[in-house]
Amino acid sequence: MQSLKTILPTLCLISAMTTASMPVQSEQLFQQQGQPPLLIELYTSEGCSSCPPADNYLSQFTSKPGLWQQFIPLAFHVDYWDYIGWKDRFAKPEFNKRQYDYRRQRLLRSVYTPGWMVNGREWRGFFSRSSLPDRPQADGGELKARLVGEMLEVSYTPKAAHQQLIAHVALMGFDLSSQVTAGENHGKQLDHQFVVLEKLQKSQLEYNWQFKVERPDSTHRQALAIWITTPQLKLLQATANWLKPE
Repeated sequence: MQSLKTILPTLCLISAMTTASMPVQSEQLFQQQGQPPLLIELYTSEGCSSCPPADNYLSQFTSKPGLWQQFIPLAFHVDYWDYIGWKDRFAKPEFNKRQYDYRRQRLLRSVYTPGWMVNGREWRGFFSRSSLPDRPQADGGELKARLVGEMLEVSYTPKAAHQQLIAHVALMGFDLSSQVTAGENHGKQLDHQFVVLEKLQKSQLEYNWQFKVERPDSTHRQALAIWITTPQLKLLQATANWLKPE
């Protein structure tokens, strides 16, 4: 029979070897405090012939100073033009709903593409080549998020009292392209940045949320955006950053 002195070192060695063989989950931190960035939402479709110029305009933000800290672009692909002949592979019905929610809140006059919302307000300046609105001057409080593996923890400290708030999370893909073979953009290669691949949200009275963020296998760059709104879709604070490769 082995003595306890002999067994314990063996068990410790096995435990150490098991721990060493376990994959280390990367951790990423997100934070924004004080003045919120601009949240720039583009509603677009590969089936819309008017949308490529808007997509190109949004794509230029990948190389602009201030990305993520001063502005957070998002491209929501909608599917209500799929019937024309080309099915947009990035479109989701829930993105249509988000655009219609803005309409129901009377923040958007009509639903169309390309459509722009900046910090929860309709922006038509793209069509007249106007500058984007200025960033909000109000203190948006402090937003923090911690991503470990697939688990995202979000916490928010507001500057003013609120009741129920909504935390939104968007996983974005970059350097994506489609060769369109039907519909209004037939024969074109459409290149995309800031494509929302997945959108999650939860409402809560306490300002701590947890999400499971499942990233698709991809060699393309990805980023994550987190923002807080009231139930009326008023933006309070937002943060975003590139994701580390898995």
